[in-house]
Amino acid sequence: MYPTLFEIGNFELSTFGVMVAIAVLVGGEMAARSFAKFGLEREAAWRLVTWCIVGGMLGAKLWYVGEQLARHPEAPIGELLFSRGGLTWYGGLVGGAIAGMVGARLSKIPILTLVNLASPTLAVGQALGRIGCFLVGDDYGRVTDMPWGIAFPKGLPPSVEPVHPTMLYETVWLSLCGIWLWRRRASSPFLFGEYLLLAGLSRLCIEILRLNPPLLGPLSNAQVAACICIVVGVVGWLFAASRRSGRPIRNAPV
Repeated sequence: MYPTLFEIGNFELSTFGVMVAIAVLVGGEMAARSFAKFGLEREAAWRLVTWCIVGGMLGAKLWYVGEQLARHPEAPIGELLFSRGGLTWYGGLVGGAIAGMVGARLSKIPILTLVNLASPTLAVGQALGRIGCFLVGDDYGRVTDMPWGIAFPKGLPPSVEPVHPTMLYETVWLSLCGIWLWRRRASSPFLFGEYLLLAGLSRLCIEILRLNPPLLGPLSNAQVAACICIVVGVVGWLFAASRRSGRPIRNAPV
């Protein structure tokens, strides 16, 4: 674990913050190249990535705080808000989507174009963010005797026994998803639907190895959200495919 990169007096630079910054830079450049490829301004991509990152981080943190307060009403809100961990991917997805739509509206970018071109960026950004979670010891899985199990004695919460490093599992899967989506930019009838499907499948499977309590039957909060993403992604993709007959996204009706 390397939760802190360095300290200067009272200033602390966290490794999670560094990974978020890297995700912003990589995601921004990916989005800018996609925008340029389809005849849009590169600067607009950077503006929208900023909107999505800010909205996503805020949504992820607020959802986490809401979950914790629902389970532990006595928990101090300030401590939850400013802890170095505690982010939910579905909260981030909702917050990022709302902020992105607001930014697209202000920039006069069609929503459909935005979500399609942003899909590879979302996957890669999540992959990099999960490395940050690993470095601070957040969102790990169940105890395991696998040789790659890792203990997080200073994690959130601490674990002195080896556990599944589920953050790294997600990093590998989401990186592969990002490559797939990047190559599908000009051929998918609804690229965002493919992202929702792939990201949903990732979370649905990863949660099996994690410790979150069930919400609906055996399914945790994240798995319920993952199922919704999968259904929306598949239905949206099939609808778009039937309407557009596989035409590239540059010709999609907006």
